[in-house]
Amino acid sequence: MEHTDLLVDWSRAQFALTALYHWIFVPLTLGLTFIVAIMETIYVKTGDEKWKTTTKYWMGLLAINFAIGLATGIIMEFEFGTNWSNYSWIVGDIFGAPLAIEGLMAFFMESTFFAVMFFGWNKVSKRMHLTSTWLVAIGSNLSALWILLANGWMQHPVGMHFNPDTARNEMQNFAKIFFNPNGVSKFLHTVSSGYVLASLFVVGISAWYLLKKRDTQFARRSILVAASFGLISSLYLITTGDESAHQVALTQPMKLAAMEGLYDGEKRAGIVALGLLDESKKIGDDTEAFLFSVEIPGALSFLGYHDLNAFVPGIDDMVYGNKKHNIISVSDKMAQGKIALKALREYKDYKKQNNMPAAAKALKVFEANQKYMGYGYLKDPKDAVPNVSLSFYSFHTMVGLGSWFLILFIISLYYVMTNEMHKKKWLLYLAIGTIPLGYVAQECGWITAEVGRQPWAIQDLLPVGMAASNVASTSVMITFWLFAVLFTGLLIAEVKIMLKQIKIGPEEH
Repeated sequence: MEHTDLLVDWSRAQFALTALYHWIFVPLTLGLTFIVAIMETIYVKTGDEKWKTTTKYWMGLLAINFAIGLATGIIMEFEFGTNWSNYSWIVGDIFGAPLAIEGLMAFFMESTFFAVMFFGWNKVSKRMHLTSTWLVAIGSNLSALWILLANGWMQHPVGMHFNPDTARNEMQNFAKIFFNPNGVSKFLHTVSSGYVLASLFVVGISAWYLLKKRDTQFARRSILVAASFGLISSLYLITTGDESAHQVALTQPMKLAAMEGLYDGEKRAGIVALGLLDESKKIGDDTEAFLFSVEIPGALSFLGYHDLNAFVPGIDDMVYGNKKHNIISVSDKMAQGKIALKALREYKDYKKQNNMPAAAKALKVFEANQKYMGYGYLKDPKDAVPNVSLSFYSFHTMVGLGSWFLILFIISLYYVMTNEMHKKKWLLYLAIGTIPLGYVAQECGWITAEVGRQPWAIQDLLPVGMAASNVASTSVMITFWLFAVLFTGLLIAEVKIMLKQIKIGPEEH
C-alpha cells in the first residue's frame, strides 16, 4: 500500500521526536542505577552513614528521572500500532517477542524492586535493600537488552521466514535473534554510553558543590565513584564502538559510507578525523566530497573489517555497482525486487483461482528474487542513500565528545585522589559544562544509528514508506505537536525538580 510522502514524513517526525525525548531520560537511569548500587554497597560494607546519605541523595535524583522517562517510553511503544501498523503486521510476530519479554520480565522486576529500593529504608534489612538496589540496576539494563535486540533485528534481520500466504515474516529461530551480533553489539555500546552519561552527571553536579564550597566531602566521594565508573565505562565504550562499527560494515555498508562521507570506495580507506562536507556534492558526480579534511590513513578499513588493506565500498559503488568487487547496483536490486513483488501478487491470484501449477511456478520466481524484495518499493536508486551530512556530523560529534569524556574522567580522578580538585576551578566549570554535552553525544549516537539506515524500517526488507499506517496525515500532525508540548513540559518539570533538589543539597535532602 502506497502512502503519501506527507504522511510518512510526519509519522517519521513523530517517532523521532518521541525517541529523542525518551532517550534524554533512559541513559541516565541505566548508569545511575549502578552508581547508586556501588555507593550503597560501600555503605553496607563500611557502615559509614555518610555513604548512606550520599546513596539516598543520588537515588532521589534517579527516582525523578525514572518516573518521567517511563511516560515517553510507553507512548513510543504505542506508536508502533498507531503510526506503523503495516510494520507491526509484517514483522509483529518477531519484533513483538522481545518487547513482550521486556515488559513481562525486566520491567516488572525493575519497577517492583524500585519500590523496595526507594521506600524500603528502615523497613527491610540492609542486605535486602542492597539486593533490591542491584536488582533495579540489573532490571533496567535487562529492559534495554530486549529493546535493543529488537532494534538490532531491524538493522540486521535474521532468524525468520517470509510466509507468502500471509505476507508476514514469521520467527524461525529465536536464538539467532537473541545472539544477533548487531543486536548484541548495539546493546553493549548503548548501555556503556549510558554509564558514561550518568558518570558525567554525577561528576558535574558534584563539581558544582565544590565550586560553592558546600558538602565537599559528599562531592569528593561522589566524584571518586563516578569518575572511576566513568573511566572504566569509557574504555569499554571504545571497545564496543569498534565492534559496533565492524557489524555496520558487514551488514549495513551504506550506513558506514554515509558516516564517513565516502563516495568512492577504496582500499586502506581512512577515517576523517576532521572535515567539512561539500553540500553541493551529488551522487555520481566528480565533485570532491569534502571542502577540507584531515584523515587517519587505513583506519576506516581497520575499523570496519579489521584489515588495514580491506576495500571499503563507497556510496557510488553501492548505487551504481562495482563488478570488480562483486557489488550489485541498486538498480539491479530494484529490478529483482519488482520481479519478486509481481510474482508474489501472481502467486496469490493463482491460489485464489485454484490454479496450483501456475501458483507453484510464481512462487519459485518469487523465492529466486525474494532477497531484494524490499528494493522493489524504491522509486529511484538514490533513494537507498541516507542523509549523508546528518550521518557524518552526528557520528563524528559522538566520537569527538566521547574522546573528551575519557580525558575528563582521567583528569578528575587524578585530582580528586590527590585532593586537589576543589582548587581547580577551570576543571570544575568544565565538568559542569560537560553534562549537556553528554546528552548531545547520546542523541548523536541514535541519529547516526537510525538516520544511517534510512530508507529502511527493516534493513533491505521494508522501506519506511511502506511501513506506515493508513491514517490521515493531519491526525499525525496534531499528535506530533501535542507530544512536542507534553514532552517539553515533562523535560522542563524534570530539570526544575532536579535543580531544586540540587540546591537543597544532600544533608537537607
